[in-house]
Amino acid sequence: MLLGTLCCIVAAASLFSDTQAQSNEKVPVIDGNAGPCSVELTVLGADGKLVYAATVKVHIKYGFGGMHRLDLEVGSNSDGKVKFTGIPARVQRPPLEFRASKDEFSGIAVVDPSTQCQAKYDITLERSKAPDSH
Repeated sequence: MLLGTLCCIVAAASLFSDTQAQSNEKVPVIDGNAGPCSVELTVLGADGKLVYAATVKVHIKYGFGGMHRLDLEVGSNSDGKVKFTGIPARVQRPPLEFRASKDEFSGIAVVDPSTQCQAKYDITLERSKAPDSH
């Protein structure tokens, strides 16, 4: 009886440690090398579940007259996470739009780095609306 209880405890502990190991997967990071700000995003499906391999893109114009431009793109890990670093604090025409997509689903997170230099947001993907054929 005691041996059976110990086996259950050991099995539960190993399941718990496996779950922790999975959730500690390295977050994909892309560095724009243009400033001190960062944005960490978690991509969720309409059902609230984490989305693996969603593509997240951002277009950034910065500097005098928006002369400098960055187009950054990264894919989410199994925890639905991505991180953009090296984002300038001052951008032309804020806020920035971080666009996530996977298959026919898409979503947007809006961030103004001048007021949210170290931001964390969720992006919930929804089915893209088909354009009108009129």
